[in-house]
Amino acid sequence: MNEIKLIKLHDYLWEIPKAGHMLVPGRVYASESMIRDIQKDKSLEQVVNVAHLPGIQKYSIAMPDIHWGYGFPIGGVAAMDAEEGVISPGGVGYDINCGVRLMKTNLNEEDVRPKLKELISELFHRVPCGFGIGGKIRLSKGDYKSLIEKGTKWAIEKGWGETEDLERIEDYGTFHGGDPDVISEKAYERGKDELGTLGSGNHFLEVDIVDRIYNPAIADAFGLFKDQVCVQIHCGSRGFGHQICTDYIDKMISYMRREGINLPDKQLACAHIRSKEGRDYLSAFAAAVNYAWVNRQIIMSSAREAFYNVFKIGPRELGGQLLYDVSHNIAKFEEHNVNGKIRKLCVHRKGATRAFPKGHPLVPEIYRGVGQPVLIPGDMGRASFILVGTEAALEETFGTSCHGAGRMLSRNEAVRRAKGRDLFTELEEKGIVIMAKGKRTVIEEMPEAYKYVEDVCDVVHNAGIARKVARLRPIGVIKG
Repeated sequence: MNEIKLIKLHDYLWEIPKAGHMLVPGRVYASESMIRDIQKDKSLEQVVNVAHLPGIQKYSIAMPDIHWGYGFPIGGVAAMDAEEGVISPGGVGYDINCGVRLMKTNLNEEDVRPKLKELISELFHRVPCGFGIGGKIRLSKGDYKSLIEKGTKWAIEKGWGETEDLERIEDYGTFHGGDPDVISEKAYERGKDELGTLGSGNHFLEVDIVDRIYNPAIADAFGLFKDQVCVQIHCGSRGFGHQICTDYIDKMISYMRREGINLPDKQLACAHIRSKEGRDYLSAFAAAVNYAWVNRQIIMSSAREAFYNVFKIGPRELGGQLLYDVSHNIAKFEEHNVNGKIRKLCVHRKGATRAFPKGHPLVPEIYRGVGQPVLIPGDMGRASFILVGTEAALEETFGTSCHGAGRMLSRNEAVRRAKGRDLFTELEEKGIVIMAKGKRTVIEEMPEAYKYVEDVCDVVHNAGIARKVARLRPIGVIKG
């Protein structure tokens, strides 16, 4: 890993010069101390590998939460020409449209703390979690067809949420172009009972407190106030999206072999966007994007019901309003300035999220005057952050920021280091109530397994690609 050359452009940005068969340079957003840790795994090699993809524009980019992933690094960003470029499932990830949404309330910590354990228990009861765990909703083929076509609108029509939720979701909660006929029966089978469920691993539901405001004007525009209770949800398309990714990686490996596309890593399996394989993947991918949005919508609806039940209040008293929902395993067709020309690109964001500035037409109208909310969760024992997108992000990163803290330890290493510790008690001593389907998940996801989210957000903020608005402190956590 040390043989990869890095040139420091400024205190928070590094460049890997174009060499060999790279089509563009690599760029990494990180502080000097972070870059030393990043060099310890193979993620920089993956940044280089991504720079070989046909049709890639400007740079192969990595965010400060970068770590080794499948094909692309997690925290990787790459924009392909929409006509001549490729689509790569590894640049989206197995959990298609994994993302984060934040629900704000009218309550403060003093309101919630006396019944916090009861609240977490109620949330745990209402939101199934754990590997392979299904819920009470069973999807028919008709349900699938409608969900794939309508996205979040389907959930709201079924009673899970309010119409106003739509204006606080990327693309208003509907990703067009889904085709039920390009999805395998195995994918349908895996997803038929997983709506409204969290899954396992790094997915979570948190009850958080706004404990610091950095930008009062934008915080006010977002409806945030000090000591406010919020609910943060992190999950994606579950087995449905995972199977779609698996199916199309195999198809694209065959496509590359047939078309003579040679890349340094077969995990970068891809197909030209205009090819049948590329179009079919994008149609299946669109279905999984909508599935994930519906999943988070139903979980948020379940969280609202939990608050109503525990505190004996109604919608008016709770507030329970969606702040925003951001996607971070995604590929989207957008227009960007490339060398002075506006071009249509397919922007892959793998463990990375949009950070569009005020005035951008893809920012929902409700936030267009201030900019898009950017959500960067930390680990279950430390802070999370709310930021806002900037013009600099649009110029430098195709309007992109990071999606989280980023792992530092493998899951096995986390288990080894946690030997003899009682993480449940440690978190409770910090005032954090935790419930989980299995103890191993909590150990694998212990705070020390992740980079300090404060450091990651400082890079993003100081580099100017998103600006800090508020910080969240967890008081209750649900894990799979």
